[in-house]
Amino acid sequence: MPEGNRWPGSAPRASFAEILCGLMALVAVLFSSGHAGAEEGGLKLYNGAGQSLGYAPQLHTDVAIKVSGMLARVRVQQRFQNPSDAWVEGVYVFPLPEDAAVDRLRMLYAERLIEGEIQERQQAEKSYAAAKARGQGASLMEQQRANVFTTSVANIPPGDSVQVEIEYQQKLHWRDGEMALRFPMVVGPRYIPGEPLVTEGGGFSAQGWAADTDQVPDASQITPPVALSPPDHLNPIRIRVELNSGIELMGIDSPFHPIDVEQIGPGRYAVVSKDGSVPAERDFELRWRPVLSQQPSAALFTETRRDRHYALLMLMPPQPERAPDPVARELVLVVDTSGSMHGDSIEQARAALLQALQRLRPIDRFNIIQFNSGFDALFPQARPADIAHLRQARRYVNGLQADGGTEMLPALRYALEDPRPSGLLRQIVFLTDGAVGNEQALFEAIVRHLGDGRLFTVGIGSAPNALFMNGAARFGRGTFTYIGATDEVEAKVSALFDQLGSPLLTGLRLHWQSDNGPFSLSQTPERLPDLYAGEPLVVAIAADTAPQRVEIEGMLGDRPWRHQASLAGGVPGVGVHALWARHRIEDWMASGVTGESADKVREAVLELALEHHLVSRFTSLVAIDKTPARPQDSLLYKGVVPTRLPAGWSAAKVFGQLPRTATPAPLLALIGLVSLLIAAWARWTRV
Repeated sequence: MPEGNRWPGSAPRASFAEILCGLMALVAVLFSSGHAGAEEGGLKLYNGAGQSLGYAPQLHTDVAIKVSGMLARVRVQQRFQNPSDAWVEGVYVFPLPEDAAVDRLRMLYAERLIEGEIQERQQAEKSYAAAKARGQGASLMEQQRANVFTTSVANIPPGDSVQVEIEYQQKLHWRDGEMALRFPMVVGPRYIPGEPLVTEGGGFSAQGWAADTDQVPDASQITPPVALSPPDHLNPIRIRVELNSGIELMGIDSPFHPIDVEQIGPGRYAVVSKDGSVPAERDFELRWRPVLSQQPSAALFTETRRDRHYALLMLMPPQPERAPDPVARELVLVVDTSGSMHGDSIEQARAALLQALQRLRPIDRFNIIQFNSGFDALFPQARPADIAHLRQARRYVNGLQADGGTEMLPALRYALEDPRPSGLLRQIVFLTDGAVGNEQALFEAIVRHLGDGRLFTVGIGSAPNALFMNGAARFGRGTFTYIGATDEVEAKVSALFDQLGSPLLTGLRLHWQSDNGPFSLSQTPERLPDLYAGEPLVVAIAADTAPQRVEIEGMLGDRPWRHQASLAGGVPGVGVHALWARHRIEDWMASGVTGESADKVREAVLELALEHHLVSRFTSLVAIDKTPARPQDSLLYKGVVPTRLPAGWSAAKVFGQLPRTATPAPLLALIGLVSLLIAAWARWTRV
């Protein structure tokens, strides 16, 4: 939308008829796509007479990832190109890994490189707004969720481009003898429950297709417009990975994107996307497996910063000497059958459920719950896993269809509550893409209703919401498994059921030791999770003295277990401090779910983020060019960069069946425009 107090091309005092024509033309433009938030082929800019000014900024993204051991340093270059003949502000909502420690922003504007600085979020927004109004080049990076960010770039010159560089640190994930790197590429449309909020501005945000609601008050910030039938060149991403494993590998694989791999030295590889740029419509994943003789049993990375010692430790627990005795369990399988699960996702979910039913034993009990706009349970309560009940369950699973909204909370509460405890080990397995906006309420429900149960999440589809999947598993004391293709179902579900048998290590505690006397130490996570087969223990610490040893204490099955590990000889790793701070921030945000006061959480997160130069819920990075570029008499137009629909999703199923998420934006836009019309008429009649 244009800034200033008049539409472009209008005289200082237009006639009431001209105002009326301009507003009605804009109404027609807003309603022309047929789907709220959905644009055919891209997002266009319009003036008050309904004339096209060209497309919103086109975006090209280059991703360079350097991997050393289990650490990754990622640089994301976003090039905003303005194809129109007007001055434009570009806004792009995009995903990053939910545990990314974002610590750098740089902007290349008019051949000048400007380094970003960390500021409290409100101050950063003010700095950016002031620079935008003065016609200066400026860039602002904000966190909307731990895995959803917004880049805003002000005053992109006509026919020119501005480049923004973002850098972050990330730890990799080790599981079942395999290391994995994941780079998310698309923010999928999310179901937004609740009633729209009415604000002074009419409740309409030009950035998002959904109105803010009482349950998701920032909905407009996490629902970027979606391009339907997008051209191939919309939001292309080029990925390059420099992999320094340090050891011999059995193989490197990218299951969802074709890649070219070149070995450039012992344990060093260059990986690029095979076809150059790829569309931003599904997550990129890279996996590599060391040869068996070189699989690590421990890894330690250290860093000293401002006289403080930081360390990241990964330790593989021992394998049990014998398989645990079978434990009878009550298994509750919860499956998402909302519209976003249409197509490949519901097929994967059905296959996973059938595989899970096949792994049940006669000593187990089970139930199946599906949810979309409402929820439905196969049985009123769990039933024995006998032939008759399993046959009934298979018929139920084969009949599952994806349609409707994603009202997850009622189904989650129903699954967690156990009105008639059976005394069995209770495990809830959630199969979903996690396409919801009310994650906080879901986490609170898990904490409140989990009891002695365990919650495991299975991510389905091309771009699951990893913030929800990992968070739910963390609060549910379970694990997160990702299934990105139907041919992965059997192996992934089998591995999950091996974990469900029983935790490998429980009640874990760490005792850090130093030969230099007493010392202070901060560990994250503070409360260690149960460890399941194939998973390592990963902790980060900050201390005023580097400890020499750590003793791990817990229960291995039904017997006490102790293990001592030396902390000598760690590999120096730049950015370990940022990972520690990022995970401490995660701990504090989680404490808000478990009852800590909002003011205390904000104060602690703000202190950590400012000290370690990190983007957080309460801090942002802002870069400002000191030289004004846009003439003050030239208006500035906002162009929100549209995203693609995740691969395999159906626009008709998502937007056509989610009335609360699909209709508020145009309705509220109309309300806002009518308000403008009335105000203009009132002003005209007074003159």
